[in-house]
Amino acid sequence: MARPDELPNLLNDCVHCGFCLPTCPTYVLWGEEMDSPRGRIHLMRQHEEGAPLDDAMVQHFDACLGCMACVTACPSGVRYDRLIEVTRARVEAEHPRSRGERAVREAIFRLFPYPNRLRALRGPLRAYQRSGLPALVRRSGILERLSPTLAAMERLAPPSGKAPRLPERVSARGGRRATVGMLTGCVQREFFPGVNAATARVLALEGCDVLIPRHQGCCGALSLHSGRDEEARAFARRTVETFEGVDVIVVNSAGCGSAMKEYESLLADDSAWAARARALSEKTRDLAEYLVELGPRAERHPLPVTAAYHDACHLAHAQGVRSQPRALLTGIPELTVKEIADPDICCGSAGTYNLLQPDAAAELGDRKAANVAATGADLLVAANPGCSLQIAQALERHGAPLPVAHTAQVLDASLRGRPASTLLTL
Repeated sequence: MARPDELPNLLNDCVHCGFCLPTCPTYVLWGEEMDSPRGRIHLMRQHEEGAPLDDAMVQHFDACLGCMACVTACPSGVRYDRLIEVTRARVEAEHPRSRGERAVREAIFRLFPYPNRLRALRGPLRAYQRSGLPALVRRSGILERLSPTLAAMERLAPPSGKAPRLPERVSARGGRRATVGMLTGCVQREFFPGVNAATARVLALEGCDVLIPRHQGCCGALSLHSGRDEEARAFARRTVETFEGVDVIVVNSAGCGSAMKEYESLLADDSAWAARARALSEKTRDLAEYLVELGPRAERHPLPVTAAYHDACHLAHAQGVRSQPRALLTGIPELTVKEIADPDICCGSAGTYNLLQPDAAAELGDRKAANVAATGADLLVAANPGCSLQIAQALERHGAPLPVAHTAQVLDASLRGRPASTLLTL
């Protein structure tokens, strides 16, 4: 994360060439200059020169997904990711939001970064989903009238089943090649427990002892990417402490991995934590990234599936992990990988974006769903829980539901010789 005093130099890097425009989701949607990266940089410069953070200016910053596609596209190396993080922190510190906005944001950040609170929500959510009420509530439109954010949360909520806890250690199969720590996440842990279980099994089958600290908490990704700096630093320090004893940390959620690789800059000004944070950032690996580095050992059994692979923004743009998931998937006999058109355009999930900006997120979800459906694939593969929820909901809304699996789940099915049908059940 950039320091505020770095802002002028970072702003000066932009030469307003426009290479970012076709990669920016909001510019693609609306064609508005101030909803493009260079337009927002112009607004940042105005604020740096004394213009107040009024409602109109903040609206353009809030509309940014933070997807970082512009960072990948920029030939001048503009660090828009750092610029928007500093700007969002300033917005949170300086701009008085309405009472309703404050309440919604506070509710989100009091819930999602806390796995135990999410776990407590699962029982009531399961009862609601089985009651038949969701169809009635959606037809009535009552939640839309009360709060678009609440309506988005209701629509996006995944089916809530059992979420068994993983053991603190999963032993390597067939001789140990490495020992790794594993982040279980928040939403991933409580609503996608099958992804974590598959991740642990795949690592074990590839010869890794997997250490899963029981008392780990949120990595701080949502807070970091929303301008809540102090909150992000507190989560970061706890995560550093939790994983200090392992050589490699494997992460299966794109947003979490991206945030943990940023700890070095997030805690750079904290003399007590800077070196420890740097060490954690250096040993954090996305699951696909790590498995390719490790190299395959376990036998791959055939999976006759046609899969469309979705590039999560915080994996492709923030971490530069693109080829590794494709290499793992194409290494499975009889599995065909289909590419999705406009892969660099965000699906609209973007952390809390689909909750706080539900209309724009729905437009982007519709675009992504249409491109996924056009592949004719049997299965969508994604490596971020938010993306999985967002695209699955958009596909269902358009009457083209498709099973969604994490890369770990596809590998797990192949390594264990499971039938393709285990992945293709909606």
